[in-house]
Parts: sequence; structure tokens; C-alpha cells
Amino acid sequence: MTQSEPRARIPVAVLGATGSVGQRMVALLDGHPWFETAALMASERSAGRPYREAATWVQPTAIPASVAHMTVEPTEPESRCRLVFSALDASVAGPVERAFAGAGHFVVSNARNHRMDRSVPLIIPEVNPDHLDLVRSQSFGPGAIVTNPNCSTIGLVLALGPLHRVFGVRRVNVVTMQAISGAGLPGVASMEIMDNVVPFIGGEEEKMERETRKILGELSGDHVRDADVVVSAHCNRVPVVDGHTECVSVALETRAAPNELISVWNEFVSEPQSLGLPTAPTQPVRYLSDESAPQPRLHRDIDGGMAASIGRLRPCPLFDYKFVVLSHNTIRGAAGGAILLAELAVARGLLTADD
Repeated sequence: MTQSEPRARIPVAVLGATGSVGQRMVALLDGHPWFETAALMASERSAGRPYREAATWVQPTAIPASVAHMTVEPTEPESRCRLVFSALDASVAGPVERAFAGAGHFVVSNARNHRMDRSVPLIIPEVNPDHLDLVRSQSFGPGAIVTNPNCSTIGLVLALGPLHRVFGVRRVNVVTMQAISGAGLPGVASMEIMDNVVPFIGGEEEKMERETRKILGELSGDHVRDADVVVSAHCNRVPVVDGHTECVSVALETRAAPNELISVWNEFVSEPQSLGLPTAPTQPVRYLSDESAPQPRLHRDIDGGMAASIGRLRPCPLFDYKFVVLSHNTIRGAAGGAILLAELAVARGLLTADD
């Protein structure tokens, strides 16, 4: 039990609850010690139906009994749930999330729409928890919006964050091999992805490049001053179900030996670990010494899918070092990351069970 643990479970709503990320949120919230799922919301097509019928369940665990018979509601602000998790598609998320914030809800969004807004924090809880203070300068109304980064950005910055803190990062080149679950439902057509690599994911490269600079940046009053880091990304879709693999080359500000980088990764802990947040991994970054690691099938579920695995650190003839990082895209990179962000907001006093 942490000092910041709420006195009672906080009722929450999940927007976009029938989609892939929404389902993962519902599964991870089942039995959560701080949060209780009180409302499931989705499109008009799903509203009014029992959740077990409205959701085409694709998760590896059974649909939670606590929500299976719950009636899906229209996506409209209501008074029961101050805390709202948004797994909405970006095509509709922007105005809906603003409406919920305007009605007094604390919105934790997995959509891209507000990530780069000046007053909206873009948070990886272990890397930039202080950016949460931005909510105090928001003008959405009595509520707030905080955002979870893009799934591919999260794995990259979990690896870069500890290095940037100790050595400084100047330049980054990253080539991703991204799982099909990142495309949501119904996903990528089988004839497009089987026996194939698709070297384009719309908007993904731009998101990785911009979001990385904001997350690694410094809080300056009512905005974040982007880090002076050059990022070049090339994103590919590959026939893997879960787990984004990224090949990274990095140039550092300060010279460092390989064993120093490995020590920084393996010893890295931050505010979520010191607070004992329920979803926080014990060790958010793990270096694996096996020369063939990390691999999605073997390593994506380490620490409940919340840890990033790193391997194959070696000198880079163009930059300083190159390595491989793997993270679970729908847990750490989406639903689990959003839940951890909400826990951090509670621990920092931005949300209570009495709200």
C-alpha cells in the first residue's frame, strides 16, 4: 500500500470499449485495486447491447465476468465517472474528449488528437512525470486531458529516457517492425501482411519524431520546450501479433562505455516504482544479454507486458551505439500505459475517490 493510494476504488468509464485497445483496457482494469469499471461506452451501433455481444472479443483472456453483461452506453458525458479512459479512434476522439473534459471529466487518452497541444501533457510515467503539471494551465473547463504516447514512441523513449538523463541524446535513427495489433480492429488484411512486410504506416514516422522530442523536453511554465534531439524514423508493419521491435542507433552528448549504458538501463527506476503504483513494472527497462534477444514471442510479456526489453548493444559506425528494443504495443504501448498514467495522476493528487 502506498501513501497515495485512494481510500476507495475510483469509478471509471472506458470510451471506445469495444475496440482492440478498449478491450485491453477492460481486461487490465478487471480487479484493479484503485479503479472500478462503471461504464462502457461505444458507438451508436453498440450502445444498448450487452458488452459480451457488442464486443468482438480478441484478447487472450476471457471477457471479465464483471462487465460481460454490462450494457454499452452512448459516448456522452455523465456524472458517475470523473476518470475516463479514451480508446477512441482518432477520427472522432478530438471533439469527444474535449466535451468530456468540459463536463468535468479527467480524460486519459490513447488517441493522437491532443498529444501535441501546448497545454496537454504527453506522458511516459517513468520518463517525464513532472509534465503532468501542465493540466493546471489547461482551459478545457473543469476537467482535463492527459495523453499516452504512440505505441512505437513508448518503446523507443523508455530506452532513450535513461540515456538522455545521464549522457544526453543528440541524434536517433530508428527502424521499427510493428505488430499487426497496432492497426486495431479489424486490422490488416491477411493477404496484405502474410509473407510480407509493409514499409508504410500512415503518420507513424512523424508521430515518433515529434513525440520523442516533446517527451524528452523540459517543462517550462505552461508548455514543454522540446528536447534538442534529432530523430529519424522508418516504420514497418510485420506479421507479428503483439510486440513492436525497433532497431535504434543513437549519438550521445557524453562518451560512455557499453557497460555504462547497460548499467543505466538495468538500474533505471523512477516515480512509479518509488510510489509502488499497481501497474508499474518492477524494472521498466531490462537489458537481455542473449545475442538473439529480444524477440516478441519470448519477451513481450515480461513484467506483465509493461517492461521494455533491450538487447544487442554494439558500436555503431555512423553514430555511437546501436541496439534493439522491444515493447508490448497494446499493453505498455496503449492500455497498460494509460492505466499507469491514471495511477500517477491519482498519486500526485490530481484525482481522488471523492471527486
